[in-house]
Amino acid sequence: MREFDVIVIGSGAGMNVAARARSNNLSVALVEDGPLGGTCLNRGCIPSKVLIEPATIAREIEDARRIGVFAKVERMDFELVRKRMRELVLKDRRGMEQGVASDKELGFYPMRSYFVGPKTMQCGSEQIRAPKIIISAGVRTNVPVIPGLEEAKYHTSETIFDIERLPRRLAIIGGGYKACEFGHFFSAFGVEVTIIGRNPALLPQEEPEISELMFQKMSEIADIRVNQEIIEVKQAPSGKIAVHRDRSGSDQKEIEVDEILLTTGVRSNSDLLHVTETGVALGPTGYIAVNEYLETSVPGIWAFGDIIGRNMFRHTANYEADVVWYNAFGSVKVKLDEHAVPHAVFAYPEIGSVGMTEAQAKARGHKYFIGFAPYDSTAKGFAMADEDSFAKVIVDAETMRILGAHIVGPHASILVQPLVYLMNCGDQNYLPLARSQTIHPALSEVVVNAFGNLMDPEHIHVHQN
Repeated sequence: MREFDVIVIGSGAGMNVAARARSNNLSVALVEDGPLGGTCLNRGCIPSKVLIEPATIAREIEDARRIGVFAKVERMDFELVRKRMRELVLKDRRGMEQGVASDKELGFYPMRSYFVGPKTMQCGSEQIRAPKIIISAGVRTNVPVIPGLEEAKYHTSETIFDIERLPRRLAIIGGGYKACEFGHFFSAFGVEVTIIGRNPALLPQEEPEISELMFQKMSEIADIRVNQEIIEVKQAPSGKIAVHRDRSGSDQKEIEVDEILLTTGVRSNSDLLHVTETGVALGPTGYIAVNEYLETSVPGIWAFGDIIGRNMFRHTANYEADVVWYNAFGSVKVKLDEHAVPHAVFAYPEIGSVGMTEAQAKARGHKYFIGFAPYDSTAKGFAMADEDSFAKVIVDAETMRILGAHIVGPHASILVQPLVYLMNCGDQNYLPLARSQTIHPALSEVVVNAFGNLMDPEHIHVHQN
């Protein structure tokens, strides 16, 4: 039995805690059964954006005809894109590997490990324990039970980045942000993409107006089929056949493809760790239950990141790593603040969002105002000939506090970020924006216009109808 001051499980955002612990001369065991860097570096945020950037540029070239520029993409070099992706991932991963290897005081366990008793883990042939344990071991793709799927084979986000050549036809099962981002990438590179989603809406977690626009725009580059249930996957001489039917009960349809990509949600890795063996309680869907301090049901054990099933973004996990550090090793406890969690969807068009949706604001009893502004209400938006993109903001009617903001269109993730800052300072209202000069003409005016158009939601909805 080897004793440590702290065990850190997971080398994504968990590495933030491990590094700080080592800088404070604590003995640390780092447990990781996958490549260093976790999901974000190896099979998520970073490699996907290297793939998506050329896809977005290709779309922008196609759309340039709207402003009088007639151009065409001569060739899409998947090999070059794939090479750049792998170089970046491997460079960062090797940097982490060298850092871990150079620290002789760090106990590194790159293997399948699991709890076997109170604060005790089995790591290969060795057992380790510590009075403090940090769990940040992430999630994995939730593979649905579909007859014939295992026999026909499929890809997930854990494997799709390893493909060496593009398929001619691809079925993406699922209708969330991964489906839209991968659909954008593959279709831009000439793949015939079909997205088959179970929900009646594409991107159902976004605002309805954004979801509807994304369905319209994605339908221009891929075959989008929503409200569908996959009932069988069959092998065919020249590929695979996905059999699906509308959930309302209409006749079933078939589509033949070369490859299938599952983007059907995720499940917690808590079961792989056998966390209940150390007394850690789980929620009803298998995610680790934590309180406002990210404490589990066992004193001395904290959990954060995707494995707790809340806001599954790397930037959120980085923030949660700070909360855990202060609560595990600081003198003052810090509460988790989730009122202004931002996210982006790097599809085409792009989405940037923070805070509550309108439905959430209504459900929580807020009296609120809504503000809309289309991109082409500004000179810059008109110059871009962008007739579809828009910003929507939600403001508390009594305090003018920003409750949420949702933008769809070019640079949406950049446009929403200043609102994240406003939501984390002072009274959290939009008045500093109203008092500020805004560069003219710039897309920033779209956000300013949205706040300038605040109205009672009932008036807006009546006008829309």
